[in-house]
Amino acid sequence: MDHRSAIFLFAILLPLSVPLAAEDVIHVVERGETIYSIARSFNIDPGDLMLLNNITDASRLQAGRRLTIPVNPIGVTGNTEERRTVYREYQVSRNETLYNIARTNNTTVQALREANGFSESYVLKEGDLIRIPVANGAITESSGSGNVTSPASAGSLSGVRQTTVREVDSSLRWPVTPREIVYMDGKLPGVMVTGERAEPVRSLTQGTVISAGPYRGFGRVAIVQVAGGYLYVYGGCESLSVKEGDRVTPGTEIGKLGIDAVSDMPQLFFLVFLRDNPIDPSKAPRA
Repeated sequence: MDHRSAIFLFAILLPLSVPLAAEDVIHVVERGETIYSIARSFNIDPGDLMLLNNITDASRLQAGRRLTIPVNPIGVTGNTEERRTVYREYQVSRNETLYNIARTNNTTVQALREANGFSESYVLKEGDLIRIPVANGAITESSGSGNVTSPASAGSLSGVRQTTVREVDSSLRWPVTPREIVYMDGKLPGVMVTGERAEPVRSLTQGTVISAGPYRGFGRVAIVQVAGGYLYVYGGCESLSVKEGDRVTPGTEIGKLGIDAVSDMPQLFFLVFLRDNPIDPSKAPRA
């Protein structure tokens, strides 16, 4: 990512996604530690940790690296007596089943199916990213990524989601097959496109991926730089199929669509900027 684009994108997304404290803690990585184990030990979001330290590949964490740890812990804010649905994000390991994940995390198979939209015949695959409901909104220690999202903890987005529903233009190509398109009229310019969970999110143009990774409140986000001064932002993915530096063409799979923590629906955040100015995504080039 070039320096100017990096400053611009962090100015747009970071204040809306990751609350930073006035003082941070420095942690020196020890041999055998991972992003997820460090995040669990400090009770923070792994995505926040990666974003704050500009880490795009969690598997390349080296011993001896100094990490900045945000002081603010993740979790439920507001009235702690109020019951809320809170979710952890969890990556499935080899041979794991819904039954043993449910047992380990003090929930039920049915609750897991409902949280993830699984049918009774769905079989988990290694590497699947699933949502695990956390009982009574309490954060508990467990294996896995430990990324907690909820309407409460993602509440920083509620203030920017002033939306207007518009009729879908069937003649246009969108990154996912749209069931509904909602225009965001607040601080975050762009659209939310409702599709189907885990359907491919496809690039509308050719270009270069200049950023790919997690943004708290937006799932996994890929940003594509396109000739002519355009930036295309594809957010809300549960997994990414591209990495920074990849070249994409129209139709290239960017990732798989995930479930938005606020709406609890499969929604893509799609934003387009021309020379740092937001434009209507319906008017953006599609080739």
